[in-house]
Amino acid sequence: MAPTGPWREVLRLSVILWGMALVFALVTFARSAALDIPLRDPSGSIGRRRLLNAAEIAVIAIALDCLVRAVLARRARRPVLATLRARWNAARLTLVASGLLGYHAIYFCYRNLKSWDTFNSPRDDDLLALDKAIFLGHHPAVLLHDLLGRGDAADVLATVYRSFTYVIVAAVVGALVLMPRIRQSYLMLLSAAWAWIIGLAGYYLVPSLGPFAAAPQEFAGLRHTAITSSQAGYLVERAQMLRDPQHPDSFQSISAFPSLHVGVTTTVLLVVLAYGWRRLGAVLAVFLAATVTATIYFGWHFVSDDIAGVLLALTSVTLARWSLAGFRSLRWDAVTSIDPSPVPAVPTGTPAP
Repeated sequence: MAPTGPWREVLRLSVILWGMALVFALVTFARSAALDIPLRDPSGSIGRRRLLNAAEIAVIAIALDCLVRAVLARRARRPVLATLRARWNAARLTLVASGLLGYHAIYFCYRNLKSWDTFNSPRDDDLLALDKAIFLGHHPAVLLHDLLGRGDAADVLATVYRSFTYVIVAAVVGALVLMPRIRQSYLMLLSAAWAWIIGLAGYYLVPSLGPFAAAPQEFAGLRHTAITSSQAGYLVERAQMLRDPQHPDSFQSISAFPSLHVGVTTTVLLVVLAYGWRRLGAVLAVFLAATVTATIYFGWHFVSDDIAGVLLALTSVTLARWSLAGFRSLRWDAVTSIDPSPVPAVPTGTPAP
């Protein structure tokens, strides 16, 4: 018998997410076979540990959500247990768990495919020439160094750049836990998933390392920060991957076009605005501007990488909306109308996820 009520939505959203994950996994396995390099999870940092950290945050967030709802229910003299069961029913918990697992499966494939981008010939000279053409012969990073300085600004922007990981985890897990209807939270989840997939395609379309590798002399005068160490380490990892790709520790993390720091941050911003959270959107807009500045300042990305990142975000959110609502409307205001078809009635106390 076909599932009904909230379980029909569980099936629909799971098919969308895991369909994406399955296709991406097949591409990953095919590339792995072609290169004769197995999938790797160095120290568990891109797969197991990342998933466990996200799951722990989700459990803590759910516990806090239950605590707040219990307090509010007591004040309103509503049954506490019934209130919590209505919010955190089996269908919603299933979608949270399935969402986290499917999203991290896509990210795991993305990181392995990104590592293998090493074997594509970089086109940094073309991107560097484009940057200089846009800025009338000047290197945009040098212009920022002259404007902001090479000391304190480096410390501040390094903090901004390194906070990206925490912002993305907070966005994905926060949406899954906090949104009233979980199908709305899947707009964030699927948008981010599409961003990793499209970004990977960009890496293979225009392979590049970034200005810090193409023109290292332009960044030699910056104050030493954690970014400096990361960039040096990434170049060592790339050299090892090229020298001995079969070594179990060979894994690299450099690909510049498009900028996923800019792309995924813009994706989160667009989804937050679609949710109607304007104040948080304003904060994220400032963070995005600082992230763009940091990517250019440290030479992680060319200006064209950042522009491509914004276009990637627009595409990712659009594809996520279409995935959820179907190809029924191309209007931006339909981005929040992700449930255009009627949902069967759900028994009292068991809201649709």
